[in-house]
Amino acid sequence: MLPTRLRKNEKIRQLIRETRLSMDDVVYPVFVIEGTDIKEEIPSMKGQYRYSIDRLDEAVEMFKAAGIEYIILFGIPDESKKDAEGTPAFADDGIVQQAIRKLKTLMPELYIVGDVCLCEYKADGHCCFFEENGDIKRGKSLDTLCKVAVSQARAGVDMIAPSDMMDGHIAALRKALDDAGYESIPIMGYSAKFASTFYGPFRDAADSAPAFGDRRSYQMDPANGKEALKEIELDIEEGADIVMVKPAMPYLDVLSQGKELSFLPMAAYQVSGEYAMIRTAVDQGLLNERAIFESLLCIKRAGAEIIITYFAPILKDLLAKYQD
Repeated sequence: MLPTRLRKNEKIRQLIRETRLSMDDVVYPVFVIEGTDIKEEIPSMKGQYRYSIDRLDEAVEMFKAAGIEYIILFGIPDESKKDAEGTPAFADDGIVQQAIRKLKTLMPELYIVGDVCLCEYKADGHCCFFEENGDIKRGKSLDTLCKVAVSQARAGVDMIAPSDMMDGHIAALRKALDDAGYESIPIMGYSAKFASTFYGPFRDAADSAPAFGDRRSYQMDPANGKEALKEIELDIEEGADIVMVKPAMPYLDVLSQGKELSFLPMAAYQVSGEYAMIRTAVDQGLLNERAIFESLLCIKRAGAEIIITYFAPILKDLLAKYQD
């Protein structure tokens, strides 16, 4: 049985129903950048754009034409505003908070998932804070992430998705949201998030490459599938409403095994590197465009009821061509 928050939410019930591949299966990542009159293509992700707030109406027109009803929102603050504390991530007038309010005005029925992390907002590009010896400051990291989640809830977000991979973050965020009066906001955990090279183009899109080191101290070893399953179980115990595997296609085994042990809906993130690889192969004639459809179908077959994918804007046309 679904958790109460999801059972009462008709949009989510629609999204996670078990059926053939459809537009109700997909969530589209959207990048919003500070500035004005900006709609710029991301060089490493053909066909994907960063929008300023004043041009989100163009994005909404595309959503409606493509049949997109679910998005996950990433913010890119001005470089000069990034600081050691990640302040732009939880400011009431932060770029994501502004975008949520604007999008809800333009398309009230749009279901918005807010990415909760700090890497786009901290000057060092990391998802957390560190002690001088390199250990993670877990308490401070969790406190700041809770501020981010509550600020997005105040702005009108429908769900939060913490991508930071801090131990104990689901429990901390659930308590913070409940204490602030947002008990109905679900949490989609990035439960099995691997330290993958497939994230490269995203870091270009979000200006979030770490200034030093890497994120292997808080993301998972690609060789360790058992740890991934343990993390899924921990997120379930802490109160997650949806659990996720990221990346998707290179970790279909984890997705399938996770689905077997989880009674919760499963999500999978077909990340920027997967998108760029398939998109380039299709554009160069190395693969037929049906490969895009097949890639999404195999993710669903492996157990994902929710697929986060950059291919969402063209899926409607692919379904018309290739859905049996």
